[in-house]
Amino acid sequence: MSMATVTLDDVERAREQLADVARRTPLEGSRTLSEKVRGPVQFKCENLQRTGSFKIRGAYVRIANLDPAERAHGVVAASAGNHAQGVALAASLLDSKSTVFMPEGAPLPKVAATEAYGAHVRFAGRTVDEALVAARAFAAETGATFIHPFDHPDVIAGQGTVGLEIIEQCPEVGTIVVATGGGGLLAGITVAVKAKRPDVRVIGVQAAGAAAYPPSLAAGEPVQLAGMSTMADGIAVGRPGDVPFELIAHAADEVRVVSEESLSKAMLLLLERAKMVVEPAGAAGVAAIMDDPHFFDAPTVAVLSGGNIDPLLMMRMIRHGLVAAGRFLAMRLRIPDRPGALAELLAELGEADANVMDIEHLWTRPSLAFGEVEVALQLETRGIAHAETLISRLRAAGYQPEPTSY
Repeated sequence: MSMATVTLDDVERAREQLADVARRTPLEGSRTLSEKVRGPVQFKCENLQRTGSFKIRGAYVRIANLDPAERAHGVVAASAGNHAQGVALAASLLDSKSTVFMPEGAPLPKVAATEAYGAHVRFAGRTVDEALVAARAFAAETGATFIHPFDHPDVIAGQGTVGLEIIEQCPEVGTIVVATGGGGLLAGITVAVKAKRPDVRVIGVQAAGAAAYPPSLAAGEPVQLAGMSTMADGIAVGRPGDVPFELIAHAADEVRVVSEESLSKAMLLLLERAKMVVEPAGAAGVAAIMDDPHFFDAPTVAVLSGGNIDPLLMMRMIRHGLVAAGRFLAMRLRIPDRPGALAELLAELGEADANVMDIEHLWTRPSLAFGEVEVALQLETRGIAHAETLISRLRAAGYQPEPTSY
């Protein structure tokens, strides 16, 4: 296939190859988001796919289409984790050895899982783009076939099978929302869906700190970002792939951008309300829906593209999501340095239904007047409105709270 000529037939052939390999992941409804969109919203749960993401689809098709001699020389890939696991498993299933270059600092669970699937892991650079350079050099030196995470027609065809399943599972779908890094998943879904249902809107979503598609689409060609900064390592790609870019520019409807705060809130909603463990990249589509629910034509399907997240990162993300949702309030205020003053403050907080999570007395700050003590509080609230009501109540009671986060 030449560049940008991925067709529905290619995706259909990919589905046949994946019949006994990839899971047909379920659609799960979201009552919370359905109420916001004013129509059905469902999640395509690729976080429940083998290896924890959609990546096994494209990786397997790409390696399966190699000739026996190429597979005998082995394959090499570069990835922050999800593509790495997909390549490792696919290579093992197809009796080919695999080497995977990962950025230094890649999440330890993803590294361990990649090795468990049979790959030899090597570290190179701080970003996926730097790891890609090392992987290409390894391929040139050893004769191993480089398996690109998104910039190859076979990979795109494999990822497109997600779109076929969505159309079959939700025939009336109006909008499909897809997390987007290099563009392989968005391109594949766009090819499959537009061929069968050209009326369906297909929307890509990128993290604001790694949003290469909006400037690229404006320029009419892939543009390299000067730098990236996002928690969503799975879609932190500095330049769109040439093959997916052509497909997306031609047929996808739009690429939207979401903030880190929106990603945090989306992850928290998925964990609390949908009972879904999803990594930041996998929550990008949900974040876009939460940001602007009336933009999306129902029924809407958001692809949860991956669920591989470091537990330590998850702990930080939950805290960040609580802050972003206004459910965690940190403040400082001053009270008289006398017996009973702290009890009076705590009683006021109790009356306001705020849960005290941490409290600290500070007597030694130079700015304190004689007879004063500063109290630093961390409180659990029910949301932004409750936090604002609490602050107003404290001010009415004579305190001068200084919120530091909510």
